Parts: sequence; structure tokens; C-alpha cells
Amino acid sequence: MPSPADSFTDVLDGPVYVVTAEAGGERSGCLVGFASQCSIHPPRFMVWLSALNHTYGVARRASHLAVHVLRRDQQDVAALFGGETGDRVDKFEQVAWRRSTDGSPVLDEACAWFVGRIERTVRGGDHLGFLLTPTEQSPPVEGDPALLSYRDVKDLEPGHPA
Repeated sequence: MPSPADSFTDVLDGPVYVVTAEAGGERSGCLVGFASQCSIHPPRFMVWLSALNHTYGVARRASHLAVHVLRRDQQDVAALFGGETGDRVDKFEQVAWRRSTDGSPVLDEACAWFVGRIERTVRGGDHLGFLLTPTEQSPPVEGDPALLSYRDVKDLEPGHPA
């Protein structure tokens, strides 16, 4: 049965993000639809990860997370990070990436990215929120790129249930 909020959330079409983490020599990353800036002064960003997701376990042990936005023409990267699971696939073998200053995996082809220190976590139903303070970021984006949004990936079969 649909919730009362479904008619509201069905019209939303915000950006999707690829969130990556590294802890104890293990890397992971996933496609995320629940994330937002949540403070200007000081700058803060909240990312919500499903407790069923492989990346959740790595993120719980990490000190930082990397958050990436993709261009609309990067649906293959979204399909990799959203349609495969780190339980079975090393997604980083299939993309170009590098380590940030703190060791977080940063995707080379992302339109823009930032790395954030995890300040705290907040339980939010079936997802856990990671409150991030930005510590490193990509160079400024030129122009007005068409970003990958929820509608672009809504038919993607997830690697894990949400």
C-alpha cells in the first residue's frame, strides 16, 4: 500500500550520487538517491545509506566518504554502482579512480565530487544518515552540465534491496 508521501516523492527528480568509502583495505561504493546539503555555516552534507547495502558496512568503519555527481551521459557508471553489489563485484576494477588525501576512492570521471569527514550518524528508518564535513573537493565545474537524476535511473535493477 502506498504511503501518503508517495504522491509527493513521485514528482521529485533530484540528482543521484555515487558514494564511495574505504576502511581496513576494503573499498565499496553505491548509487544513492537520498542526500542533500543540510547546512551552509558550517558546511555540511547528509548522505543516507541503506543498511542492506554492502557500502553501508564499509562506511560504518570509514572516517570519510566521497560523494560524486555524474553527468546524464554516465548511466553506465550509475548502472555499475547501483546495479551491482560489492558482495560479488569489485566495481573499482571497472572504473578509473584514485585515492583522496585521506584514502577515500575518488572516481576520475565524476562531474564533481567532494570528500567529507563523517561527523556522526543518524538512524532514519531503513537508512542511516552520515553527516559529512567537506575536507577536499574537485575543481570547480565549468558550464551547466546535465546531471544524472533519479528519473534517469529509476528503472535500474538494484544490486541490493533498498
